[in-house]
Amino acid sequence: MFLRLFLPFALIAATLLPARAEEVVVYSARNEQLIKPVFDAYTRATGVQVKFITDKEGPLLARLKAEGANTPADLLLTVDAGNLWQAAEEGVLQPVDSVVLERNIPASLRDPAKRWFGLSVRARTIVYNTQRVRPSELSTYEALAEPKWKGRLCLRTSKKVYNQSLVAMMIAEHGEAKTEQIVRGWVANLATDPFPDDTKMMEAVAAGQCDVGIGNTYYFGRLMEKNPNLPLALFWPNQRGSGVHVNISGAGVTRFAKNRAGAIRLLEWLSSREAQNIFADVNLEYPVNPAVKPDPIVAAWGEFKRNPINVAKAGELQAAAVKLMDRAGYK
Repeated sequence: MFLRLFLPFALIAATLLPARAEEVVVYSARNEQLIKPVFDAYTRATGVQVKFITDKEGPLLARLKAEGANTPADLLLTVDAGNLWQAAEEGVLQPVDSVVLERNIPASLRDPAKRWFGLSVRARTIVYNTQRVRPSELSTYEALAEPKWKGRLCLRTSKKVYNQSLVAMMIAEHGEAKTEQIVRGWVANLATDPFPDDTKMMEAVAAGQCDVGIGNTYYFGRLMEKNPNLPLALFWPNQRGSGVHVNISGAGVTRFAKNRAGAIRLLEWLSSREAQNIFADVNLEYPVNPAVKPDPIVAAWGEFKRNPINVAKAGELQAAAVKLMDRAGYK
């Protein structure tokens, strides 16, 4: 009798309790100031809360592996296809079948096995001093190994994944022997030791310490926003050949996601028209969705032909690239 009386009241009480808001948990290697505006927009549009934890790429991957099935993370967001490829190979991501993602993201910017997807594009291109170099003197990445650039080239350290990915993609295109010859030429042409980051490298080019360098476009954009009078410009190399090396920031659904469906919905939204401008513009990157135009600052740098090789090669050949750079004396 008591149970029959109690059950109706229990059911009524349950219906009166507020529904728990849906939440998606993201592990992000992107800084808070770059991703919070995007997640805030998603919450406003859907009511879904996005809880995110930021850290470096390596610690986040180690954390996901250590947590295993107990991880609270539904989505891993990181930079560089090399890092995404490694996360997939370490078994912390799961494949996702999504017509939306396949429609919004070009095939060369997503994992062929569907474990990760690009969300923004960055080009790694040539930066030059406009007072010391004419654009007609420039042509390709490979040409920077020629003797005429001896003592005129600046590079970022080979320890950073961005240059490892560039060399990996060159291996995919040229093979190891030719790529090593090119990298040795770069090393022979260095004006000074490699720099710890792209910004310091570009500042050295602007100061005349060297004449040319290779860097990511968004670092150029940030630097020129702060000091628009610097004598720097971008050059799009390899336009008569394979095209400019591009890389991505991207994301994948974690293997043990508690809210898999919610993670997929967030990932799809991040590839949409509504989100792409926010996601790319905050960091002066290119939208991965070809239907979305870049920020006017980015668009002003001009259009260019991209290298069509799938960026997964940056991960597959990363170990070979690191060994090659070490052999070539690129520190």
